[in-house]
Amino acid sequence: MSLKIAFQMDPIAGININADSTFRIAEEAEARGHSLFYYTPDKLAYQEGRVTARGWPLNVRRETGNHFSLGEYQEIDLATQDVVWLRQDPPFDMGYITTTHILEMIHPKTLVVNDPKWVRNYPEKLLVLQFPDLTPPTTIARDLETLKEFKARHGDIILKPLYGNGGAGVFRLDPNDRNLNSLHELFTGINREPLIAQVFLHDVAQGDKRVILVDGEPVGAINRVPAKGETRSNMHVGGRPEKVALTERDREICARIGPLLREKGQIFVGIDVIGGNLTEINVTSPTGIQELERFDGINVAARIWDAIERRRASA
Repeated sequence: MSLKIAFQMDPIAGININADSTFRIAEEAEARGHSLFYYTPDKLAYQEGRVTARGWPLNVRRETGNHFSLGEYQEIDLATQDVVWLRQDPPFDMGYITTTHILEMIHPKTLVVNDPKWVRNYPEKLLVLQFPDLTPPTTIARDLETLKEFKARHGDIILKPLYGNGGAGVFRLDPNDRNLNSLHELFTGINREPLIAQVFLHDVAQGDKRVILVDGEPVGAINRVPAKGETRSNMHVGGRPEKVALTERDREICARIGPLLREKGQIFVGIDVIGGNLTEINVTSPTGIQELERFDGINVAARIWDAIERRRASA
């Protein structure tokens, strides 16, 4: 099965080929004989009934500093593609949301991965609210009094932007901290979005586990350990990846959420688990493939393409 694949992603020149999951997915696609096309989100358009993108035919290779080649710059009708990957990084803002509306017009005849409707409806920190028994105590609010009451009840909390990513803007407010008012003032001065507050999980010192699911099934996990003196475990801010096994609790969480992810077309998902608590379900642009492949010898990208090819074959 030779497929025509388009990647909607951030600029390819600056990616780390030893860590970027989109690169690994593209590399596996090319190894299978699929043809690749690459464009950035600002080149996506709706034009009088057609969904188009301006970009380049793409070839990739695992050579640092020379990891891609581009063909002739051109406009294509995305309805002519077999698969479109929605892979730009957050922020999950109105620009991001608009791309999901536009791509939804060609899906599922052209398979968009992950399904853009449910990426839009299930952003990372909101889908977990459907599983309150799996998550730490959580509040989403813009109202300062509500946030103050949550902190008064729980003492030690994490406060972060609802639609943030990569660990940006994440603050721990321990029982002696007096910065909630100032942080609320800062965040509400930047945008009109609510904040999310969660009970601080002390187990994060042992790591924040990223579990990778493919078509609703867990394929493995990596542990991300915070740097010394750091609360955040994100690798963007110095978190250290470590080999780790899936536990029975991890499998229990995946068994609960997996059927919903599969039903809603969320083929590649990364969930975050701290001390047995589900904290996020990442559907927009999850990462972790290459670290997991190195630690466990699993070809995760192949499993993702197997799932996509099955869906294309049954369409």
